[in-house]
Amino acid sequence: MFNALAHLVDAAQAGLPSPQPKPTSLTGQEESTLVLWAADRDGAEAGIWECEPGTFTAVRDGFHEICQILTGRATVRGEDGQVVELVPGSTVVLPDGWRGTWEVHETMRKTYVTVTAR
Repeated sequence: MFNALAHLVDAAQAGLPSPQPKPTSLTGQEESTLVLWAADRDGAEAGIWECEPGTFTAVRDGFHEICQILTGRATVRGEDGQVVELVPGSTVVLPDGWRGTWEVHETMRKTYVTVTAR
């Protein structure tokens, strides 16, 4: 059991840690992540992520990710050929096993929740 209100954060304005190189970047971009909540026993996590323009690969193995885009624009291309344009207000679900590429056109900030796949 956990507290119903663990954090109250204005995700669009929250200060984030200093950006670090994105390990899967194809263009040398940086990212910053602020974890707001994590569950030790099942691996669930919620937080804020921001990334500068550029292209990176992504793999969702063993977990699902649900994102709400706050700022910026990106084109997400799945290995299955699906292409999605993300803008502020977009919600995207990347299920366990998803693989693809993100092309960030404008610095993007999102909230995210990851849940371990069962």
